Amino acid sequence: MKQPLGVILAGGQARRMGGGDKGLLKIGGRTILQSVIDRLAPQVAGLALNVNGPAARFDGFGLTVVADSIEGFAGPLAGVLAGLDWAANEGRDAIVTAAADTPFFPEDLVPQLLLAARQGGTSIALAATRDDAGKIWRHPTFGLWPVALREDLRRALGGGLRKVVQWTDGHGAATALFPKQRFDPFFNVNTPADLVEAEAILSGAEG
Repeated sequence: MKQPLGVILAGGQARRMGGGDKGLLKIGGRTILQSVIDRLAPQVAGLALNVNGPAARFDGFGLTVVADSIEGFAGPLAGVLAGLDWAANEGRDAIVTAAADTPFFPEDLVPQLLLAARQGGTSIALAATRDDAGKIWRHPTFGLWPVALREDLRRALGGGLRKVVQWTDGHGAATALFPKQRFDPFFNVNTPADLVEAEAILSGAEG
């Protein structure tokens, strides 16, 4: 498999933040989206941003912008499909996705997803962590997705499917388990309180 392209998923409506673009909120003096870009760009062959609505608000980031082809804010899988269509046009075999509101995800996300897929004998993988009770939690917006399955995904979305793991489980997705840290590396900013917590995490990491 060639080095995958990266797609940052930012196509949601951010209702719990009162609307707007969560990725444009700032922690540590810079946008969350820029933090995501800085972590993902070195791991992939190219980078695109999945957003809906006017793309001009992201002009300053210099990224290719891809919008959902499925109407009605169909969830993360619609963003995955948009990314797969872009990758197909670029002649690539796969994409890795990351959420635009998750500034601390692992810097080895892509190699670990590729390793999990290879060891599992599959072409699709999701990131996961283990909680204090030992339960494994998958993070379905952080995944490795093969271009070869894009038409299958298009049909599934057209049929009303919206749950990521329902589709990935049907294709035998592997799990890339990331080690526990002093905070959840897949912590995402959903609420104003989360934004305060993200600042605290960043301050602790810098300290």
